[in-house]
Amino acid sequence: MIAFVAMVALVALAAVLRMPWRVVVAMLAILWAGVVLAHLLLPEGHAILRAAGGSWQSWLVAGAAVALAIGYRAVLGRLRQRAGAVPADGVGGAAPGGAFSAAELERYARHIVLRELGGPGQRRLRSARVLVLGAGGLGSPVLMYLAAAGVGTLGVVDDDTVSLSNLQRQILHADDRLGMPKVFSAEIALKAINPHVTLRPYNRRLDAGTGAALFAEYDLILDGTDNFETRALANRLAVALGKPLVSGAITQWEGQLSVYDPARGGPCLACIFPEAPAAGLAPDCSIAGVVGALPGVIGSMMALEAIKIIAGAGEPLRGRMLIYDALYGENRVVSLKPQDGCPVCGGRHETARGA
Repeated sequence: MIAFVAMVALVALAAVLRMPWRVVVAMLAILWAGVVLAHLLLPEGHAILRAAGGSWQSWLVAGAAVALAIGYRAVLGRLRQRAGAVPADGVGGAAPGGAFSAAELERYARHIVLRELGGPGQRRLRSARVLVLGAGGLGSPVLMYLAAAGVGTLGVVDDDTVSLSNLQRQILHADDRLGMPKVFSAEIALKAINPHVTLRPYNRRLDAGTGAALFAEYDLILDGTDNFETRALANRLAVALGKPLVSGAITQWEGQLSVYDPARGGPCLACIFPEAPAAGLAPDCSIAGVVGALPGVIGSMMALEAIKIIAGAGEPLRGRMLIYDALYGENRVVSLKPQDGCPVCGGRHETARGA
């Protein structure tokens, strides 16, 4: 095939002369177009067709394959440029240097092409440290989506083990891990989702003695626990350290979530719920029940709030609470305000609202 040999010779000559690749591509495209036109216009058996070889269909397929490869390389180059941009301000601080690998660029391509995220936002996700309280119904989608999104370091606190009754809604776990501590089951699942993420499992209950030091290691806290005492403790620790707290709760067919962040203009949890609910008013899921898909909805929203806060995108649910009624497919958003004299945050909100 003389035409094919000519193309190879052209590429070799271009390499020796160090010609720009765009010029080489243009020359190859002209030669390819000439061969296809010759097949379409010249009579069968013509000397040029014998020299070119093949058929117009085969040349067309070959050209399309090459065009796809060149297009893929061009898109990858643009993603590298966007990913290398200087990151904007956000919760995690400045992202470390170092380009994304080709595998990371392809994995996060749908994030990088988003105007609100782009390369800077994805780099912020990669440098972020997020602590998740609970690896159960809410923690499962939170951890899975944050791992898939490329959050660099994920800590998870839980002292429970996987039981059969969990599997109706806690999609992070599996039947072959029954009896395993949930944090280690989470580690197995998240490594399978994204090997680029570092997971730190803490197989213990959150307590006041070690909680402050633990919270200090992270930029953002997500609370998916199922008891008021732990929620109140997480709120106190987050307020003391100025950490944003994304909190979700579910029961039966209803869920709610908000971002408690008095350091950036919002209320804390104690401003809205100063006291624990009376016995029997807020029974846990083992008593009241919960529809299996509900934690997936609320947990996914919690992960989305975390991504927005880290990347500085959109408007987080700071000073607002979203209430979701799954049974009737209704959403409500209510405004929340810091309460003067709050025993935890004092109702302070000196810092302007921001990510």
